[in-house]
Amino acid sequence: MVEAPVVPSKRTCPFDPAEEYGRLREEEPISPIRFKIAPQDPDGWLVTRHEYVRQILADDRFSHRNELCAHLISPPFPIEKYEPQPSPPGYFSRMDNPEHSKYRKLLASYFTVRKIREYEPTLVKLFDEVLDEMETKDRPLDLISEFCEIIPARSVCSMMGVPPDMVADMATHFAALFSLQYTLEEFLHHSGEVQKLLVQLVEQRVEQPSDDIFSHLMATGEVTVDELAKVAEIIIGGALDTTPNMLGLSTFALLEHPEQLEKFRANSENVEGPVEELLRYLTVSQFGASRAALEDVEIGGITIKKGQTVVLSLPAANRDPDFFTDADELDVTRSARQHVAFGFGIHQCLGQHLARATLRIGLSKLFDRFPTLRLAVDPSEVPLRERAAHYGVDELLVTWGD
Repeated sequence: MVEAPVVPSKRTCPFDPAEEYGRLREEEPISPIRFKIAPQDPDGWLVTRHEYVRQILADDRFSHRNELCAHLISPPFPIEKYEPQPSPPGYFSRMDNPEHSKYRKLLASYFTVRKIREYEPTLVKLFDEVLDEMETKDRPLDLISEFCEIIPARSVCSMMGVPPDMVADMATHFAALFSLQYTLEEFLHHSGEVQKLLVQLVEQRVEQPSDDIFSHLMATGEVTVDELAKVAEIIIGGALDTTPNMLGLSTFALLEHPEQLEKFRANSENVEGPVEELLRYLTVSQFGASRAALEDVEIGGITIKKGQTVVLSLPAANRDPDFFTDADELDVTRSARQHVAFGFGIHQCLGQHLARATLRIGLSKLFDRFPTLRLAVDPSEVPLRERAAHYGVDELLVTWGD
């Protein structure tokens, strides 16, 4: 059995996946792995080729149900027996159809391209306010805490009706959970606090409805308080973790690739393409996606048996040289639209259009406002989130001016 890593080994470059993924993609794109904990058969597969990743993500013979899919990594605390349970009502990201589509359809209209375009003026205002605040602060400053994390938090407040003090508490607990560095006691504490806050949020929206997503969902009468709390966990948790990491890592990457930054700034009014390239090149969902085979399926000459878990490496797929020319190079002029940074198929990220708009507006405004923005430390001193659920940087000290 090939000892392929589920958790990436140490990166040699802060912007590249572990080198071993490239070797596996070339030599054994569907490679056997053994999980430390897994349901049923303890053996599974790691998929690293773009073609196969997209194929599996679009194939309904593979399930995303929680009780069938193994965790990608073991919990950071001792566990005697692993028995994954079905997702509770509302936690649609770990469900198959028809349950998944029930919740997805309720939410989809709030995250369409048209809806996000209508929301863009609010995003612009949020960014302008945060950049104004940044100008008043001492330098160097941490771009992650002073810029990247603030925007998604304020966006969650404005779109979803989360009170500012509540979203601050949620961010603290979600950050601890997404770090994947906790004891059993800490896990129970943070997950319990998240659930209490989410139920409190939904109950507030029932008692005091306003013009926000969760109030509108409750008004449909199609979801209970408990269901909506689980829906909120997915939407809010994703917003508070993925987008900040992409904003910070994208800034770091552009500062370390000045020739690409120059091209980015030269066309700052139309950066849809460069944002897609950053999503492809960086792919913060570093542990990929998991699926379980509902029947024997043959792909690429390999038979994946019923019940086996498949781990799909999205970063490796997005660096596939058979699909993207010079795939290991950052090129903001390339067309990277068919990347899988948001996944693919029915579980493709619900908030992808909001994420794109946030990256496009945020990066353009950041470099327009601070054309001399630069790192205030050596690149080797930038702390990386190598063990967290989503890759990024923990701190990015920057400065600007003469």
